[in-house]
Amino acid sequence: MLNNNGSIVETHTVVLSNNRGFEYGDALFETVKVINNKILFWEEHYFRLMASMRILRMEIPMSFTMEYLEAEIIKLLISYTKKKKTHTTFRVKLIVNRVEGGMYAPKDNSVNYIISAKVLKDSIYKNNIDKYEVDLFKDFYVSPSLISTLKTNNKIVNVVGSVFAKENNFENCFLLNTNKSIVEALNGNLFLVKGNNIKTPPLEDGCLKGVMRKQIIKLIETSPKYSIKEESISPFELQKADELFVTNVIRGIQSVTKYRKKTYANIVATDLTRILNRELALI
Repeated sequence: MLNNNGSIVETHTVVLSNNRGFEYGDALFETVKVINNKILFWEEHYFRLMASMRILRMEIPMSFTMEYLEAEIIKLLISYTKKKKTHTTFRVKLIVNRVEGGMYAPKDNSVNYIISAKVLKDSIYKNNIDKYEVDLFKDFYVSPSLISTLKTNNKIVNVVGSVFAKENNFENCFLLNTNKSIVEALNGNLFLVKGNNIKTPPLEDGCLKGVMRKQIIKLIETSPKYSIKEESISPFELQKADELFVTNVIRGIQSVTKYRKKTYANIVATDLTRILNRELALI
């Protein structure tokens, strides 16, 4: 089921032939985690979406208040649970695309939206310490620009990198920018731990302006045990690190267990996961 511009419809009824998000990648999206009809970090997601729409010169409808979009998400979940039985935790994707018309140059800057949902098994965040091996994806590079920090439908580097990872039995890969600095993982932001010092690539390097990235930086800044720096990360630093972990709003914190011949601990990642769940009152 989908929420298509306010109407709850079956998935097969949505036609994408004239959808600019489908045809040109002229779309933005937010992926949110919802527990018991509460959207985690909703304010951060909403304001990131609004800022991204302005950057892409999309016309923001007067109706697009934080309360309206929240209600549209919950409306879909209520319909979903009535039809599919009761569930409490969802992965929800909100896509905003420019309306049809034009080619590269759109005829109109107004927008449509589609909301979809999938059931998640876990409500609380868990730092999965099972095998999680990564490598560098070096076939294509990320341009360090403002566009790279947005969640647009133009994610072909992440797609091809994910195919590369699957072909080589890696759980994830790290992306490099054109300056050969590590930007992020294929599906989240990267944090590097050395002792009690933690680093994450700055937005200027082209990494995604991740909502969970922001939360983890806040947790570290308020913790007496750790320090945080937003600094470029060289590939050479990976093998000197004590820990590496990847963050996104669905998984929370994911520890990396191996990069090439280097294996890693998961002490800091596990501790931050515990603090994150406590802050969100999930434990």
